[in-house]
Amino acid sequence: MSKQLVFGHRVPDTDAINAAIAYSYFENQRGYDTEAVALGEPNDEEKFVLNYFDQKAPRVIETAANEVDEVMLVDHNEFQQSVSDIADVTITHVVDHHRIANFNTTLPLYYRAEPVGCTSTILWEMFNQYDVEIPAKLAGLMMSAIISDTLLLKSPTTTDVDREAVKALAKIANVDYEKYGIEMLKAGTNLSSKSDQELIDQDAKTYTINGTTVRIDQVNTVDLSEVNDRKDGLLKAMEAESKDKGYDLFLLLATDVLNSNSDLYVYGTPTDAVEKAFSITLKDQQANLPGVVSRKKQVVPQLTDAMNA
Repeated sequence: MSKQLVFGHRVPDTDAINAAIAYSYFENQRGYDTEAVALGEPNDEEKFVLNYFDQKAPRVIETAANEVDEVMLVDHNEFQQSVSDIADVTITHVVDHHRIANFNTTLPLYYRAEPVGCTSTILWEMFNQYDVEIPAKLAGLMMSAIISDTLLLKSPTTTDVDREAVKALAKIANVDYEKYGIEMLKAGTNLSSKSDQELIDQDAKTYTINGTTVRIDQVNTVDLSEVNDRKDGLLKAMEAESKDKGYDLFLLLATDVLNSNSDLYVYGTPTDAVEKAFSITLKDQQANLPGVVSRKKQVVPQLTDAMNA
């Protein structure tokens, strides 16, 4: 059996990296030869997690076809979010919790998708289903991914399965998940050391919606004024990036992880669709979105509906 690479999306977050590590371990226990890799360097939150559990970061790859013929995807499926040469390799497995779009394969594959808060929650179910033991360190990584994606179980994407998974994984890892979770989320909100360019790329994903290329970045903070104070610079960076990469619409969602609110910053068009999607009126390219914390559930679907109307 030839080696396969396992990876999450570009600009990887905690779930993208940790789910790759967990799924690679899972499939190796079942007889596959896999290696977890990443499509970018860990962010500050993930660096905290890796350091806490003494886990080495996966190596970063730019292309896959020069190494392997087959790959497994976690935490994404859309080709524009994947490795640059995804069309040149065979996808054999996908485990994901997002919408399915811009995805096709020539051959049948294993595909598991569930509407839960985190890919690592699905992996926890799979470990249990196939009776594969979860080592303590790996349990800590998976728990961290769920905490990250669900904002410590406060996001509207959170399900009862996520809650059950976090508690079970925390027990294996011997960690107080609530205390640890607050420390972990705060570790990912150090914005002062980052440039405007780094912030707009920090957790950005690209979507194609009704023929429009949309870039949506999410920046977590414990103080929204930290982002607002940098508004002019961020909008200029969004403009430059849009012109360079061909984005029609660029949204930056600044999310207060402790109080579950967000501010939205917008560059490009169509702004009328943005206003319609969230029932807002943009003022100087900005609006407040009370209670909005999830890009997957509270931003992308609403924007898609508005742009397809």
